Amino acid sequence: MKQLIFQALVTLVIAATSVIAQDEAPQPGTEKQPGSEKQPGSETDKIEAAIESYLAAFNARDVEKLVAHWTPEGVYISRTSGERSVGREAMAEEFTAMFASDRVPKLASTTRSIDFISPNVALERGSATVTHDDGEVVESDYTAVYMKIDGQWLLDRVTEDEVVVPPSNYEHLKGLEWLVGEWVDAGEGFTIEIHCHWTKNQNFIARRFEVTNEETGDDSSGLQIIGWDAKLKKIRSWLFDSDGGVVTGTWTESDGEWSVRSVATLADGATGSFTTILRPLEDGNHTWQKVNRVVDGELLPNIDEIIVQRR
Repeated sequence: MKQLIFQALVTLVIAATSVIAQDEAPQPGTEKQPGSEKQPGSETDKIEAAIESYLAAFNARDVEKLVAHWTPEGVYISRTSGERSVGREAMAEEFTAMFASDRVPKLASTTRSIDFISPNVALERGSATVTHDDGEVVESDYTAVYMKIDGQWLLDRVTEDEVVVPPSNYEHLKGLEWLVGEWVDAGEGFTIEIHCHWTKNQNFIARRFEVTNEETGDDSSGLQIIGWDAKLKKIRSWLFDSDGGVVTGTWTESDGEWSVRSVATLADGATGSFTTILRPLEDGNHTWQKVNRVVDGELLPNIDEIIVQRR
């Protein structure tokens, strides 16, 4: 775990690709204002070049070049354990072990500022995100100290503070991601348009539908929310239509086909139940049908399978 945290901090801090430009080093404690222009060959340019070089070395898994971007006494401080990795030898061991793993992450970062504490010392502040193949995401705010030695900007110290990532149910709902998008279902005498998207933090999938009955001229609409029920450990949905009806459903998947067992309460107080079957197709569309339809104890005909087209 220490190796992964080490990688997240050090690499993301240095892999930043956007910095606040500075014409020349400001006085200690003075931040450069956003929008100022940077002169070619400035010290900021040199730090940017060091960042690009470090990133290239990391992507190439070149431990020797990575370590060369640190001062001989460089220090990394773990945000979780507080342990320190001091010196190039210790860091070489960390990088070697990290690159031997199958979990080398994807990196993203944003530099908020670069301040020059003195002509030979610079302070970088920013935020970083590490995403692993298994979906694990680590976010942090970081501070990196650079020192200019023999004309070269080297990392001397890196520290970070963990950013609390909002909880997400994406892991439980990602099997339904194929529903996200714009859809149209045009049958004899009716058209159904469906708009489906993730809500914030990917905790729910929202489906808004509009139905046009060409024969009667009646229109209706509704909203369905699909989410993870943490207590029941199941995917559930809640649908509200413009006629005043409410439908709750429980979703299960088998061999790529989804079944939604639903219970409905209509606007007039009548109750019913039915099962909706959805099946994604290889061409990006999906099918939809309803079976076992019952309203107030009366069995209704099934609705045959219909292909819903992606727009």
